Amino acid sequence: QLQLVESGGGLVQPGGSLRLSCAASGKGLDYNAIGWFRQAPGKEREGISCISASGSNANYADSVQGRFTITRDTAKNAVYLQMNSLKPEDTAVYHCVASPGGLSTSSDDYAYWGQGTQVTVSS
Repeated sequence: QLQLVESGGGLVQPGGSLRLSCAASGKGLDYNAIGWFRQAPGKEREGISCISASGSNANYADSVQGRFTITRDTAKNAVYLQMNSLKPEDTAVYHCVASPGGLSTSSDDYAYWGQGTQVTVSS
């Protein structure tokens, strides 16, 4: 089974930066897309950014475009999310996700989910 483990969350002031990491391991490392969703209290899960397994194609939610950057390390089966110019509304639990299919903004298309890492943006 594919396992996803996130790290890098924490508390940061508005305007600050964080870099999230996700390591994929286990059997069935045949995913075609990997990325990040987030969920804040009282809100539905929001697709933030996804990238193809090769790292050649990526997309971003409008809410983070221009501020967040997703990258891949195929040799390490890892994905990263560089988050800059953080805002209080970015506060959420960020989940690493992977799909055997292609890039998608729908949570239903992702079969594998990490436990999440908390990101809190506050003064």
